[in-house]
Amino acid sequence: MRVPFVIPAALMILAGSFSAEAQSSQIPTQPESTVTNPPILDRPLEVKLAETEPKQAEPSLKPVDYDQPAGYAGTTSVKNRHGANADFEPVEDRWRLGLPAYDRYNRGFPNGEDYLHMRGSLLDPYNQNVLKGDYPIYGQHTFLNITATNTMLFEGRQLPTATTPLESTARAGTTDFFGRPNSFLFNNTLTVSFDLFSGDTSFKPQDWRVNLTPAFNANYLNAQELGVVNVDVQKGTTRERSWATLQEWFAEYKIADVSPEYDFLSVRAGAQPFTSDFRGFIFSDTNRGVRLFGTLDGNRDQYNLVFFRMLEKDTNSGLNSFNDRDQTVIIANYYRQDFLFPGYTAEASVHYNNDAPSLHYDSNDFLVRPDPVGIFQPHRVETVYLGWAGDGHIDHFNISHAFYWALGTDSMNPLANQRQDINAQMAALELSYDRDWARFRVSGLWQSGDGKINNSHATGFDSIMDDPNFAGGEFSFWQRQAIPLFGVNLTQRDSLLVDLRSSKTQGQANFVNPGLQLINIGFDADITPKLKSVNNVNFLWFDKTAVLQQFVFQGNIDREIGTDISTGLEYRPLLSNNVILLGGVSTLIPANGFKQLYNGFGGADSKVNPLMAAFLQVTLQY
Repeated sequence: MRVPFVIPAALMILAGSFSAEAQSSQIPTQPESTVTNPPILDRPLEVKLAETEPKQAEPSLKPVDYDQPAGYAGTTSVKNRHGANADFEPVEDRWRLGLPAYDRYNRGFPNGEDYLHMRGSLLDPYNQNVLKGDYPIYGQHTFLNITATNTMLFEGRQLPTATTPLESTARAGTTDFFGRPNSFLFNNTLTVSFDLFSGDTSFKPQDWRVNLTPAFNANYLNAQELGVVNVDVQKGTTRERSWATLQEWFAEYKIADVSPEYDFLSVRAGAQPFTSDFRGFIFSDTNRGVRLFGTLDGNRDQYNLVFFRMLEKDTNSGLNSFNDRDQTVIIANYYRQDFLFPGYTAEASVHYNNDAPSLHYDSNDFLVRPDPVGIFQPHRVETVYLGWAGDGHIDHFNISHAFYWALGTDSMNPLANQRQDINAQMAALELSYDRDWARFRVSGLWQSGDGKINNSHATGFDSIMDDPNFAGGEFSFWQRQAIPLFGVNLTQRDSLLVDLRSSKTQGQANFVNPGLQLINIGFDADITPKLKSVNNVNFLWFDKTAVLQQFVFQGNIDREIGTDISTGLEYRPLLSNNVILLGGVSTLIPANGFKQLYNGFGGADSKVNPLMAAFLQVTLQY
């Protein structure tokens, strides 16, 4: 059927080709030497361009409007070039590329919601802000991050409180050693951090950095017995103090990039925060020092070498002063990620503490160095800690562990009344399992104790400046409260260790102590994305009690301390750290060992009731 149409078409093609040959044969040819290019290429190229291109317009000096970037970008120090092209306008500042206004849901950009293309303001710390390090303040590599944090604490607690019956008592006729336990604490700390740095904000380490963080504190304590707020009983039962200082001040410089994967070597000098392990068992503080740190193997390995020349602390706020403490701390650690198991990080560390002999009274006139027990003679404590720790997960189970071995000397321990060779250990282990919104935890801690106070071997473990996040952390009664015992503390505030030390921040480490055994059962629940619940039960025992028996002159003290029960809530209404409400309630139900330490003249059961504590902490951050 299609043949009749195909044949005529073929004939037409052939006819066309013959016609083309006939026409080409009629064109006269020129010798090969006189052949020229087509006429349009005969003319010089620059002449053609001059004839065909329009004359360039002069650059425009008039600013050109363009879309603004998200958040609050402030003004740029990078000058833009303006041309005559209406379709393209160069923006030299690569950080401030504009985004068109886009109300995706047609709701007018409501406050408090995560909304696309939000236009921020200078006072908005949540969306992008030039004062929060999101946009450079100068050029394209220099950023400033200003962070203001106000932490307000209200805390009521019950603690064994001495009545000072040999001097004066708050109530006439009081003869017992321990009186009314109630006290109330208010503490407010405001810090303003100015962090100036150069480099990209996310993809590689900073080239240099300067940080200044002034801090301002006001605190108030109300007790029910004399000799608590001040050693002078005439000072009454209330105390108001304030303190202002430069808490952090340091400069940081990147020495070199050591690999194409942005591994680096940097140095930082000045008063700086540092935590030496995952949970803060040995050292966690902000203090004056020089730190050499960096990464290797594509950030799989991290390392630190830190030299601290410790500053004296203010007694009531815990903030730094500008006075030298005459204490040297050197720390070296090395982290390896994905060690043996993906998601598990291992750490090896060495700590060195040299705390020189000194005599020091705190701002409330209490003697804190040396400890006001035994002979209280100035002495040097020199210790090396060998540590192995790990944190992460193995398959579906989370694991965190640590082991430390302390070796050294104490030139004249006040309790033992002689020189001591230190040989003490500490071990901790936490296992947890996550199931949807809940985490189930079990953990244990062992702090070796000293079983023979009269020999020259100190086997009770103590830290340098610990702040552990373990077994309930800040919600635990045992860890949160400093429980006093005749001039020293059985345990320090924000510490789990039983060390009979005058003060964690101003006293010296004491390795002649009873030690501790702890078993914890915990349950954490993310009730909503904004609300988290933390619940813990700790069972507590002294590791050994010989030191306690000699210290309080009692023939027999049991090892059972008691049960610490705590529950707490963390509420973040904005789903960020700009507003955090933290509250908790805890109790210590004493067992025989604790009752025997704090009993009255009526026997082991007199006036040794369960101790209660409750706190509310409000953190506001810009």
